Amino acid sequence: MLLWLAENLSSLYSGFLVFQYITMRAIMAVLTALFLAFWIGPVMIRKLQEKQVGQAIRDDGPKSHLSKAGTPTMGGGLILVSIAVATLLWADLSNRYVWVTLGVLVVFGAVGWVDDWRKVIEKNPRGLPARWKYFWQSVGALGAALVLFFTAQSPAETQLIVPFFKNVAINLSWFYVVLTYFVINGTSNAVNLTDGLDGLAIMPTVLVAAALGIFAYASGHAEFATYLQIPYIAGAGELVVIVAGLCGAGLGFLWFNAYPAQVFMGDVGALALGAVLGVMAVIVRQEIVLFIMGGVFVMETVSVMLQVASFKLTGRRIFRMAPIHHHFELKGWPEPKIIVRFWIITVMLVLVGLATLKLR
Repeated sequence: MLLWLAENLSSLYSGFLVFQYITMRAIMAVLTALFLAFWIGPVMIRKLQEKQVGQAIRDDGPKSHLSKAGTPTMGGGLILVSIAVATLLWADLSNRYVWVTLGVLVVFGAVGWVDDWRKVIEKNPRGLPARWKYFWQSVGALGAALVLFFTAQSPAETQLIVPFFKNVAINLSWFYVVLTYFVINGTSNAVNLTDGLDGLAIMPTVLVAAALGIFAYASGHAEFATYLQIPYIAGAGELVVIVAGLCGAGLGFLWFNAYPAQVFMGDVGALALGAVLGVMAVIVRQEIVLFIMGGVFVMETVSVMLQVASFKLTGRRIFRMAPIHHHFELKGWPEPKIIVRFWIITVMLVLVGLATLKLR
């Protein structure tokens, strides 16, 4: 929106041309989202407290969590609004990737919002029934996959890129739709499983998103893409503005979500943010790198899968409690220590993922 305005005003004053640069608009998007989060956050928390939109705590979990009962949840709405506003203000709204990403944000956010609403407002412990939750997630993921597939403008946009190898690119054809579907849905649910401690999910999300922003900038720049031997994806650079909005909104939310949390993200935030990470990784053709950088999300998901499989097959549990962050809590690790250590692991994994840009 403001890009269009700046382009029209540039005829009157050439200084407005600075907003043609993605880097400048990304800086403005960070600041916009961060300001909105700081501004809206206290008001939202107060309203949630007045409406008694509080988190219910399981009595079979760590006893330290019992004191969190009643803490406002659904705070992820703050993140989504901040991202959406920053994107609509500073992104190039003629870019198809911007609308696909925003569409995924809205659909998955809506699914999470309904699930949270039923749990905390209607006091229905089941929330949105699993079959309907997965159905609407599938609609969002499949819709994004089909749009990206049918609007692809070059073969590189539907190839699977294998990191650490120069010339390994697998033509996926229709399997691209299947892969995209599972990447978006899988990442969405993985982030949701990770969102169990104060600040545990949001900081890895911000770190992984920032790294994907670097990939997007390089992929959308013909010279950088050629130099780094990664696929050139025309228009992918515009994702940097969305990433900037996500990082600003995420850090603003962390201000209120840091231990001890004043507000929880809820499914409305976790499902949407995970889906956005997935769709951005697909657009820049870095699904495998996302798997590396999002190792904490993968670890949390695998721990649940192993726990369920082990209990069903043998009647025994591998972990004291899943996801794995609860296992460490029950072993006596203080919550802040678990959070910070998982952040450190994510930093290391993100650096490994970024190294694939050069190690080919």
